[in-house]
Amino acid sequence: MPIEIVCKIKFSEEDAKPKEKEEGDEQSLLGAACQGPPPRDLATFASSSTLHGLGHACGRGPRGLRRSLWALALLASLAAFLYQAVGLARSYLARPHLVSLDPAGVAPALGFPAVTLCNINRFRHSALSDADIFHLANLTGLPPKDRDGHRAAGLRYPEPDMVDILNRTGHQLADMLKSCNFSGHHCSASNFSVVYTRYGKCYTFNADPQSPRPSRAGGMGSGLEIMLDIQQEEYLPIWRETNETSFEAGIRVQIHSQEEPPYIHQLGFGVSPGFQTFVSCQEQRLTYLPQPWGNCRAESEGGEPELQGYASYSVSACRLRCEKEAVLARCHCRMVHMPGNETICSPNIYIECADHTLDSLGGGSGGRCVCPMPCNLTRYGKEISMVRIPNRSSARYLARKYNRNETYIRENFLVLDVFFEALTSESVEQRAAYGLSALLGDIGGQMGLFIGASVLTFLEILDYIYEVSWDRLKRTWRRPKPPLRTSTGGISTLGLQELKEQSPCPGRGCAEAGGASSLLPNHHHPHGPPGGLFEDFAC
Repeated sequence: MPIEIVCKIKFSEEDAKPKEKEEGDEQSLLGAACQGPPPRDLATFASSSTLHGLGHACGRGPRGLRRSLWALALLASLAAFLYQAVGLARSYLARPHLVSLDPAGVAPALGFPAVTLCNINRFRHSALSDADIFHLANLTGLPPKDRDGHRAAGLRYPEPDMVDILNRTGHQLADMLKSCNFSGHHCSASNFSVVYTRYGKCYTFNADPQSPRPSRAGGMGSGLEIMLDIQQEEYLPIWRETNETSFEAGIRVQIHSQEEPPYIHQLGFGVSPGFQTFVSCQEQRLTYLPQPWGNCRAESEGGEPELQGYASYSVSACRLRCEKEAVLARCHCRMVHMPGNETICSPNIYIECADHTLDSLGGGSGGRCVCPMPCNLTRYGKEISMVRIPNRSSARYLARKYNRNETYIRENFLVLDVFFEALTSESVEQRAAYGLSALLGDIGGQMGLFIGASVLTFLEILDYIYEVSWDRLKRTWRRPKPPLRTSTGGISTLGLQELKEQSPCPGRGCAEAGGASSLLPNHHHPHGPPGGLFEDFAC
């Protein structure tokens, strides 16, 4: 009967692994070529980092007391460095500055300052007409009157011109100036320029900024020396007090640079009759720091005037502009000493409008004017001294010379002498006490002292953080691939007859002839029964 042999053939996963491994090797080589090397771990980075102590605290090796101590020392040094760095940063953000005084050497010549002088009395009593008194009633306090000297209720006069009134009724320099000398040379009223201030018509010597007069020597007699008659007989009688009523006698003087308009009612000083006043000046060139160290105002780069009506910026010009804006807002006009082309205020509202100039400077509720210092300006320090004039001998001489009595000379005459103490100037400059380079240097020193790091060390840390972060992002974005399928075992049934049919030697003598191999190997056992055939299938 036919024999049927059942052979169970199982293809194990190990047989498929070599092929999968070969394919995986090819894919890993391609991926490595495209993706680059894997990121370093912390231990590898710590071992190669230039940060002192990081390799001992986080490098390779067993964990123990030694590594813990290194980690503690590293953290303590890092905390000390951060504490020092925060203190240095606070010092830098405080923007400290220092002031340096640098006295310059003696110069062969020095530009003489501008000298502005005003008679404290604004209007000459003899020059006022009835119309002027009528229009200036609120300003002078004098009651209006007619030709007979009586007050009239129905007086009518044409609209006044304030500039004309000031020019006509103000004290004329040609009448006040009795003598004038500058550096030993004679000068006259023609060397003065007319300027209008809160005191009315005033005069400025050496006002041209394009051609200032030089001073070639220091000391008394080398500057401006003038003798003035203040004309007290022309002072207005006080009928009633107003905000503009003055009880003083003398002149008001301001010494300033040619680029700065006079602000004499705030910055001037008084000179009294009956005295010779010596004003010893010294030029000071001031340099202030802009933001964030200071609050000075830098010059415009375009070269255009920053304030309308003035060639350059100055604190006085800024204050006059603020006063003008306050008066324009309230009275819709400007005062004579304010720059611009707007309509000049009439005398009857002059007092009311003048009061609002205080509001613009913070004296009232109307607002506050902020005028920062320019970053570069020239100022003149002053030392003032005086002696009485005239003495007995000079009083008689002056009385005969000017056809006045000695009492008039003592009550009206004064001498003003303005000169340089020496032909030297002082440079006062604000400088940053702690700059950015000093901050970086101090932080670098603290960094090297405590943690032994540099800028390149922080670049190493940033590079490592970028490397690790980028690798994690790529892993997050990469989609997982489906697993490879493995072969499973199977059972195959083969019949003996089929094997014989598949064998190239269907006969029995093929084995005996021995020479040929069948589908499955034949093993001949010498110890078997003679003439028998044993077929062994090894699956």
